[in-house]
Amino acid sequence: MNHILHPMPWLAAAMLAAPAAAATQTPKPIRLDPASGGRVFEGIGAVSAGASTRLLPDYPEPQRSQILDFLFQPGFGAGFQHLKVEIGSGENSTCGSEPSHEVTRDELADPKPRGYEFWLMAEARKRNPRILLDCLPWAYPHWVGHRFSRDSAEWVAAFLDVARTHYGLKLDWVSAAQNEMGTDPDWIRKELRPTLDAHGFGPVRLQAPDDDSEYWRMFDVLEKDPELDRLIGAVGYHYVDGREPWEIDQKARRDATDKAKRSGKPLWASEEWSQSGGRWDGRGALYLARLMNKLYTRDRITKFQIWCPIDSIYDQIIWADTGAMQADTPWCGHYTVWPAVWVLAHTTQFAEPGWVYMDGACGQMDEDTWRGSHVALRDPDTGDWSVILVTGGKRRIRLDVAPSLRACPVHVWKSTAAAQFIEQPTLPLRDRRVELDLEPDAVYTLSTTTGQHKGSHGPVPERKPFPFPYAEDFESCRPGDTPRYFADQKGTFEVSRRPKGGLCLAQIVPEQGILWYDNWLLKPHTLFGDTHWHDAAIEADVLLAGGDVEIGGRYADRDKLGYRWILSRDGRWQLNWQYAALAAGQVVKFNPSAWHRLRLELKGDQIVGLVDGKPLAAVTDRSRNAGMAFLASTYDRNLFDNVRVEPLPAARAARR
Repeated sequence: MNHILHPMPWLAAAMLAAPAAAATQTPKPIRLDPASGGRVFEGIGAVSAGASTRLLPDYPEPQRSQILDFLFQPGFGAGFQHLKVEIGSGENSTCGSEPSHEVTRDELADPKPRGYEFWLMAEARKRNPRILLDCLPWAYPHWVGHRFSRDSAEWVAAFLDVARTHYGLKLDWVSAAQNEMGTDPDWIRKELRPTLDAHGFGPVRLQAPDDDSEYWRMFDVLEKDPELDRLIGAVGYHYVDGREPWEIDQKARRDATDKAKRSGKPLWASEEWSQSGGRWDGRGALYLARLMNKLYTRDRITKFQIWCPIDSIYDQIIWADTGAMQADTPWCGHYTVWPAVWVLAHTTQFAEPGWVYMDGACGQMDEDTWRGSHVALRDPDTGDWSVILVTGGKRRIRLDVAPSLRACPVHVWKSTAAAQFIEQPTLPLRDRRVELDLEPDAVYTLSTTTGQHKGSHGPVPERKPFPFPYAEDFESCRPGDTPRYFADQKGTFEVSRRPKGGLCLAQIVPEQGILWYDNWLLKPHTLFGDTHWHDAAIEADVLLAGGDVEIGGRYADRDKLGYRWILSRDGRWQLNWQYAALAAGQVVKFNPSAWHRLRLELKGDQIVGLVDGKPLAAVTDRSRNAGMAFLASTYDRNLFDNVRVEPLPAARAARR
């Protein structure tokens, strides 16, 4: 039987020759030729919305500026070319609530620069004067009546006015829609466009419907409505390639229609991905690279925007760890530049908005999968070109470059799971062609351009837990500020003046607004602290204008909160675990016009509530062992001050 181990000489020779032949086999060329046609590239962007950027403004310098450089500085990091921000409403929009520039109708005459989105746009444009700016509402304050009203159009125009008046910003686009809830053509025609024009925002263009359903049906409407077609400058949808299972070859049946592609109107993926850029795999950064290539090649989508630019929310909040990089510990200055930053750089550092795709050089490496793909773009003014390639398996590629394009040595940059955005040896362009062996599950850019850079700012401070003990009296803030480290989840908690001097925190939204989705959240509340806080006392001074206030700890669920120590304006008190009342009673001779001190003690399974130093409730409950702290209020202008979280004194703990 030994002959099985010794094949015939000719067969052995063939077996030995086969790998060598495969290695030297000439690959099918990718032809770079402007004559093949192509759409104009409009950029890679990000959507700062849903309170996902909340903790970034609280970072100390120089770390805050360093993070902004990684996001927006051209030729340094992600280099976002388009930034869309939320028009805040004071209602929850995913990971929290962003404050409105007009909480009430009275503020129409003097809208306020609340929140951080104006600041973020200004910082982005400071780093990239050519960055395109956009805005979109998720929810609305109650006073606008309904989402497509004359007042809502005024509210949108006032947002643009705050950006112009307080920050010198001219926005480029407005999303004429409610996020993922569609739009109203009559409102665009009769209210939004005339209102923007009347306020001097004629150059601001409109995009719609920013929806995540009824994909591409907007073109059926535009086909029958020439006036609306003239008013809508671009058509955008969310998650065009589907969401779960976040697999690049999924069949979500959301492909751009032939009618959409024939229209010539810009097609946008106006929100995509929403996964962790800290992963390299087929759901993380590698998926992001594959998706950007796929959506142009398949759908002719020319603008691609991710939600969100940065994970800058507490870990206990929904959708934590989502974005291109992470900065969620401002108290210590720690941040992490994730692989997704460098995947984005493979496009943004090699092609500017205004470049043009070459359709003949955009395609799949294998017809049955989008794991491997390539797109090619050119500068119509200089003839420079760039090709972005993403691989599945290992392969060899060849580029053939048309005479009308620039011929010079080709610069190569590569990213893999092991290392991202590494410059490779320059390749010669011989006979207007270049060949290269590609590694599996990798991203490459080949380009005639120079000036790319893997940015770095040196050592980053170590990650540390939230300060403990913690105290905040708001005296270092300014009226109108969102205080450091407080993350509103519903309503708006703003630094305000105390009735007799000094500063405090006020819940300023007077009535529930027009919600984005059904109201998951119990009541206005704001979070702060550490997910690991377990044995601690939480306390605050409160002044009730109406309804009730709460302090709480061991936060567990945004719909139910955690342990809740509640005081009403009529002196009633209640100790809850989420919705369940554990104890209740009445403060004797309660003065509703005075400040009162609330204290909640959490030690193991012993839960104690105090008002003005007097213990009123003491229960044993094992529902939850750890979690963040929070303040909560009804839709009343209730005040909080001298917030403190501290270890429990041993003597008091023993008495319990």
